Amino acid sequence: MRYSIAKLLTAISLTLLIPLSSFAEEAMTVNLKRLKMETALKIAQAAIAQCRKEGVQIAVTVVDRGGHPQAMLRDVLAMDITVEISRKKAHTALAFNSALSQLEDRFTKPFQVGKIDALIVAAGGVPINIGGTIMGGIGVSGAPSGLTDEKCAKAGLEAVKPDLEMEG
Repeated sequence: MRYSIAKLLTAISLTLLIPLSSFAEEAMTVNLKRLKMETALKIAQAAIAQCRKEGVQIAVTVVDRGGHPQAMLRDVLAMDITVEISRKKAHTALAFNSALSQLEDRFTKPFQVGKIDALIVAAGGVPINIGGTIMGGIGVSGAPSGLTDEKCAKAGLEAVKPDLEMEG
């Protein structure tokens, strides 16, 4: 009986050592890609340019993967409130990794996530998701339609997306 218990304990200890050795080979940190400030600014400028083509002046905010503003621009005649709304749209798009136009009908009773102060669930925000890596969010506010806001946010993303995809 002692012999079989010893075999069992040996087998258990070997089984436990195998996973531990695989941990030793794994990195203990994670490399995260982050947008450069110049990239965030290029996104914001392209969004402003698209909205000007649409005949509207807006505010645009680009947030990093942590939800912190990296670039924030308000066109000359855009209302002051558009700055805060654009920031919240960018943060919400990042948090849900989805274009906000896709979420507008999602938050109805009994679900009240859309009522959290830091979130705005209204068209005009898109995530910056490159190759499955969430890098940030873009929020636009000030156009008469959220869909126009979103068109401008998407134009901002398209201005840098090919270059970001090439970096992989």
